[in-house]
Amino acid sequence: METQQLLWIVALPLLGAIAIGLVGQRFANLREAITLICGICLAWLVWSLLPEVINGAQPQAHLTTLLPGVEIGFRIEPLGMIFAALASLLWIVNSIYSIGYMRGNKEHHQTRFYVCFAVAIAGAMGVAMAENLLTLFVFYEVLTLSTYPLVSHKGDAKSVASARVYLGVLLATSMGLLLPAIIWTYSATGTLTFTTGGILTGAIAGPAVALLLALFVFGTGKAALMPVHRWLPSAMVAPTPVSALLHAVAVVKAGVFTITKIVIYIFGIDFLASSSAADWLVYAAIFTIITASFIALRQTNLKRLLAYSTIAQLSYVILATALLMPLSIMAAALHIVAHAFGKITLFFAAGSIYTASKKTELNQLHGIGRRMPWTMAAFTIGALSMIGIPPTAGFISKWYLLTGSFQAENYIAMAAIVVSTLLNAAYFLPIVYSAWFKAEVVPPVKDHREAPLAIVIALTFTATLTIIFFWINQPALALAAQLVGAN
Repeated sequence: METQQLLWIVALPLLGAIAIGLVGQRFANLREAITLICGICLAWLVWSLLPEVINGAQPQAHLTTLLPGVEIGFRIEPLGMIFAALASLLWIVNSIYSIGYMRGNKEHHQTRFYVCFAVAIAGAMGVAMAENLLTLFVFYEVLTLSTYPLVSHKGDAKSVASARVYLGVLLATSMGLLLPAIIWTYSATGTLTFTTGGILTGAIAGPAVALLLALFVFGTGKAALMPVHRWLPSAMVAPTPVSALLHAVAVVKAGVFTITKIVIYIFGIDFLASSSAADWLVYAAIFTIITASFIALRQTNLKRLLAYSTIAQLSYVILATALLMPLSIMAAALHIVAHAFGKITLFFAAGSIYTASKKTELNQLHGIGRRMPWTMAAFTIGALSMIGIPPTAGFISKWYLLTGSFQAENYIAMAAIVVSTLLNAAYFLPIVYSAWFKAEVVPPVKDHREAPLAIVIALTFTATLTIIFFWINQPALALAAQLVGAN
């Protein structure tokens, strides 16, 4: 039964994509009903496995063997459970939001949008449940290819050019760096299976360890570690539901998830710690965190600011992983969740503002909180979470990251977290202040109130999740603790 369930988790979004394509534009209500039904069924399939995984089970399924020690197979371990549960839940919310956004903005090619979105979620599920590096690589590429039409959705010259940057960077890094790293791993070990404690001990040594790690890290371009980050700001030409998919639901989460999973199950925490091969990664992550935060501080466009904020926030996960401490590894897992809830809320709010008013620049947002109180209340909660202020989800993951840095006795990392937190406040709090307390730009760009109800419901729900996670986070903590063998 569990084997079939894992296969259904991957197959269901693909079947949904086929059904959506067959129904098409002529039956828009049915098309969107199929999207929501598939989302709900997928979440049920994934979340029903949560109690078993918390209790130590790791359901698995195998499709086929390609080479000795290399299969297309699935297994849900604790980190994958976190990612799959998160993505399946947020697909439902993003689908509700998308209905309001796509209709409210009278977007073209809505059927193609929903089809590609469903395929992308299937890719995310495959990445989350991959039993080995080959399976992960296949679904990682499915995720890249299925999101390309979403980034280029508008079809104008700027969107197409930006989408080519998106596709070019992600394919160049995965084919040019990640795939060679996978081949090297197989030639050294004879296996690609994710294994507790890693598979590389005794297989490679010396500078080769750091080199292989670099191939994996920079080959996983979706993690947006500088300098492999250019694709992410370019992708901001996409509709806001796509930006939410890229930043919160699937794409960037697949990147940092992949790096974290490779560190834990391919290299092994103890192996990397004893070889000091991950020391450089700590400082690469710190550089990205600080640099991206300063760039965000200079932005005048709301979505570009959020894009650079994402680049910085992703490197919190990479930093936490590279510190190789039990508390920091837990912080990496927790920040995947905390960032998803906060950042999807911020993008939902940005899209709500655009749908209602067509405003995209920061200097247009003065006084908008009085016109759109639900939207800006949600934005405020998301911003506080990015800063790490209680009672929001971001406080939980930053607390574990700070304590993990202290556990590692890495005071440079601790200082970087404090400085970046101040920078987060420096670019988010002025937006919140101007929205609530500054006089509205006169005359207003457009007479408006809140966006369509579906948009407001979705962003209110994710803002609520951002608060709830501060108080109710035991399942995520239990899964994160399993990654480091804690009780």
